Amino acid sequence: MNTRFSTLVAGIALAAVTTFATAHESHAPKAGTATLAPEQKAWGIAGKASAVKRTIDIAMADDMTFTPSVLEVREGDTIRLRLKNRGKDLHELVLGTAAVIEDHAAMMKKHPGMEHDEPWMAHVQPGKTGELIWTFNRAGDFDFACLVKDHYELGMAGRVRVLAAAAPTR
Repeated sequence: MNTRFSTLVAGIALAAVTTFATAHESHAPKAGTATLAPEQKAWGIAGKASAVKRTIDIAMADDMTFTPSVLEVREGDTIRLRLKNRGKDLHELVLGTAAVIEDHAAMMKKHPGMEHDEPWMAHVQPGKTGELIWTFNRAGDFDFACLVKDHYELGMAGRVRVLAAAAPTR
């Protein structure tokens, strides 16, 4: 009987770990692991600090706002988003398309303690500063949001307008 119970508990634990691990199969590698090439997304690709053309400061607040909430960048630019959490709650900035953010928000509801390490996401502790470096190599309108707790549903979201690269002059 005790062996069956132990086997059952081990099986449940394995199922929980497997479910959690597969929830985010595309995580960037943790420190000390092999480095993978950046993954192209519809809204761009992870940038390199050496390629940053501009830094945009974004304040995050407990009134569920990002300031500014609308960003305008040029296609091909690598931007450092410097995030300052001015609140007392944890906040994050997640870049993506509307569909990706909606899907991720639904996953966060199912797994509220889920950790993130994708290059298009940054958690910022209260009173701290974080950053995200991203190359916006696709023109279009993209979104960002805080998916912690119910922040997104309360309106903590913004937009990135990526303007088409300027035509080369002759």
